Amino acid sequence: MSDHHPLIKDFPELRERIHALKADAHFARLEKEYEDLDKQIVRLEDRIEHSSDAELDQLKTRRVQLKDDLYRLLSAA
Repeated sequence: MSDHHPLIKDFPELRERIHALKADAHFARLEKEYEDLDKQIVRLEDRIEHSSDAELDQLKTRRVQLKDDLYRLLSAA
């Protein structure tokens, strides 16, 4: 079974900042996209849903991009 990668698990030291930024529409949209994508990747890795290896790689690349964007927003202040 694959692991989820929620932001709070990956950045526990930024928990309060994550909650505070959820009020920001841009951050909230990116965070929702990240969480939805993470769940989709887990379903694919666990073979609940199916995709090609190339599609899965693209989704993982997008997840990393989103996490980088979210971390930048969390770190800026």
